Amino acid sequence: EIMPSLVGSEMCIRDRFMSIEQTSPNFENNGIENDVERVSADFDRIHALCEILSPAFPQIEEGVPIEDEALRDKFTELTVLLNELHPADVAAVLESLPPRERNIVWILVKPEDDGEVLLEVSDAVRETLIESMDKDELLAAVDDLDADELAELADDLPHQVVYEALQTRDEEERAQVKAAMSYEDHQVGAIMDFELVSIRADVTCEVVLRYLRRFDSLPDHTDKIFVVDENDVLQGVLPIRKLLVADPEDLVETVMAKDIVRFRAEDDVEEAAQAFERYDLVTAPVIDENKKLIGRITIDEMVDVIREESEADILNMAGLQEEEDLFAPVWDSVKNRWMWLAVNLCTAFLASRVIGAFEGSIEKIVALAALMPIVAGIGGNSGNQTITMIVRAMAMGQLTGMQAGRLLKKEVGVALVNGIIWGTVMGAVSWLLYGSLGIGLVMVAAMTLNLLLAATVGVLIPVIMDKFGRDPALGSSVLITAVTDSGGFLIFLGLATMFLL
Repeated sequence: EIMPSLVGSEMCIRDRFMSIEQTSPNFENNGIENDVERVSADFDRIHALCEILSPAFPQIEEGVPIEDEALRDKFTELTVLLNELHPADVAAVLESLPPRERNIVWILVKPEDDGEVLLEVSDAVRETLIESMDKDELLAAVDDLDADELAELADDLPHQVVYEALQTRDEEERAQVKAAMSYEDHQVGAIMDFELVSIRADVTCEVVLRYLRRFDSLPDHTDKIFVVDENDVLQGVLPIRKLLVADPEDLVETVMAKDIVRFRAEDDVEEAAQAFERYDLVTAPVIDENKKLIGRITIDEMVDVIREESEADILNMAGLQEEEDLFAPVWDSVKNRWMWLAVNLCTAFLASRVIGAFEGSIEKIVALAALMPIVAGIGGNSGNQTITMIVRAMAMGQLTGMQAGRLLKKEVGVALVNGIIWGTVMGAVSWLLYGSLGIGLVMVAAMTLNLLLAATVGVLIPVIMDKFGRDPALGSSVLITAVTDSGGFLIFLGLATMFLL
C-alpha cells in the first residue's frame, strides 16, 4: 500500500527535475554552482541590455511606451531578469553601473524590494538612489522594514520621511528605532535585531515547543532561545538542538546553557565580530547596564561588519578617505583622493631633494643613478609587508601595546637576515656589472640598512596612529613608501659619497 504512493512521488519529483533541466540551458547537477554561474551570466546580460537601452532613458524615466519593437523586447527582457534576482544581487548590479544605466535598473526594481535593496547597496550608491526618489516612494520602500532595518537607513533618509515612517509604527517599534538610532555606528546597539524569542526558566521543554508552534515562522538565524526572568534579565540560552532532543518533561533551567557570550549595546562592533568568528556564533544576546535582554546580533550583520572593515582598511592603506561610488562624478572622486595625493607629492619632492643633494656624487659615479631605485624599491616592498601584517594583527585584536616592542625586535631580525641575503646577491651583481667591489659593498650595506628602517617604521607607524586614536591603516602605504624612498636614497647615496669618493 505504501509503495505506489512512493513511486508516484518519485515520478512527480523526476518530472519536476526534468522540467527544471529543460528550462535551464546551463543546468548542472551541482545546483549551487549552477546558480552562481547563472547569476554571473545574468549580470553580464543586464549590463549589455542597460547599454542598449541607455539612449531610451528619457522615455523610460517618464513612463512613455517604447515604440521601437526591438528596444521594447530588450526592455521586457531586462525587467524579467531583474525580477528574478535577489535584492542583494540587484544591489550588486546597481553598484556596477554608470548613473544613467543605474537609474534604468532602479526604475525597474520591484517596489516591494526597494527597501531591501537600499539596505544592501554601498553608502555612496544609496545616497544617489535616495536622491532620485520622492517622499511617497521612500515611505513605500521602508514600510515593510523591521525596526532595526529602518534605524539602519534613518541617517540617510530625509528627516520628514523618518518622522512619517515612525508614525505608522506602534509604540514599541518607535521606541526600538529611536533606541537603535541613539547609538554610534561603531556600537553593537546600532545593528542589533529586536526580533527574538525569549522564555522563562521554570517551564518545561514541552511547553516551549508548544509555544514555538504558535509562530508562523521564527526570526531569521534563530539557533537559540533566550531565557529571562520576570524582569527580562538574561539567565541563559536554550539551543534549539538541545531543545529538540531533550526530555519534554525537563525544565528549561536544567537544559539551558548559562555560560554564554553576551554583548552590551555600547560594545564595539569590531570586537563583537571577532567574538563571532572566534566562538562560531550564529546569534548572541545584547543586554543593557542592568543585564536586561534588549536585542540580539546575528551572523549576517557580523559578516557585513567584517566585510566593511576589510574594505575600509584597504581604502585607508591606499589613502582614500571614504568608500567611493565607482561611477561618482569626477569632482567627488577628486575630493576623496586629494589629501593623500598631496602628502605623496610632498614626500616625493623631499625624496627628489635628497637625490639633488648628491648630484655631484651621481655625476662622478653614474652607476649610482641606476642602482638607487633598487634600494628604495626593496625597502618599500618590505615595509608594506610589515605594515600590512601589523594592521591585520590590530584589526584581529592580536596586537597590544606590550607586544609591540617584542614584535619590533622580531621584524628587525627578519629585516636583518633579508638585508644580508638579498643585499649580498645584489652586491655581487653590482660588482659584476660595474667591476667595482666598493659599489657592491655599498649595495649590501644600503639594502640592509634600508630594510631595517622599513621594518622599524612599518611597526611604529600603525602603533603610533592607534595610540592617538587614528585608524592604523590610514595612509600607511603612502607613509611607508615615503620613508623608504627618502631613507633609501639618503642611505645609499650617503654611503657611496663617504666611501667611494
